[in-house]
Amino acid sequence: MRRKIVAGNWKMNKTLPESLELAENLKKELEGQCLCGVEVVVAPVFTNVYAVAEALKGTGVAVAVQNIHQMKSGAYTGEVSAPIAKSAGATKVILGHSERRQYFGETDALLAEKTDAALAEGLEVIFCIGEVLEERKAGKHFEVVEEQVKNALFHLPAEAWKNIVLAYEPVWAIGTGETATPEQAEEIHAHIRAVVAEKYGKEVDEEVSILYGGSCNPKNAKEIFAKPNVDGGLIGGASLKAADFKAVIDGFKC
Repeated sequence: MRRKIVAGNWKMNKTLPESLELAENLKKELEGQCLCGVEVVVAPVFTNVYAVAEALKGTGVAVAVQNIHQMKSGAYTGEVSAPIAKSAGATKVILGHSERRQYFGETDALLAEKTDAALAEGLEVIFCIGEVLEERKAGKHFEVVEEQVKNALFHLPAEAWKNIVLAYEPVWAIGTGETATPEQAEEIHAHIRAVVAEKYGKEVDEEVSILYGGSCNPKNAKEIFAKPNVDGGLIGGASLKAADFKAVIDGFKC
């Protein structure tokens, strides 16, 4: 059965005191609330992961890192490995985010290595895929996301997919105020699911959650989450205020 997941990507925002304040505010927002089976995840900047993980202990909120290096250790100044991330309290990692692809040149081949490194350490992977505006306008969006999934993840055995969550990001809708319509989100989520099913069969397909990650906010979350192939969201700006993030989570109603 597919899991419902709402993950907040804090990106390069929030100092340590600000991160702890946000974590405490989120605890207050969630206290005593029925989450309707929704798994909640937050991804602070790495320097704040340990402190946020400690602050959120016992709440059921999981902590992710926003990236890892593909090697376990070594002379890679400024990088963070899967074992280091795990030791800091992270249980998940976001990989393949469009900003990592765009600004840091991350390729599908590199992301395949990072995925292997994360899975080997027992970290769940939230793997991002999505097209830029030019690809959408050219009608290549189905092709683009299909290739990203195949190139980075189709080397994995079927059993590894229990630790893979996909996050579809229409890159043209990230931080722009633009949002894919619920119908556009459903259409491409259904396509992604069909691609996975063709390779791995219905058993894997029916277990993998696919999140929507393009300017999802309190105003549109309910409508987007209502679509049958949308299993939650990877949330950017709306995750930086506890009340807004809780409002997005409330897009799922029992």
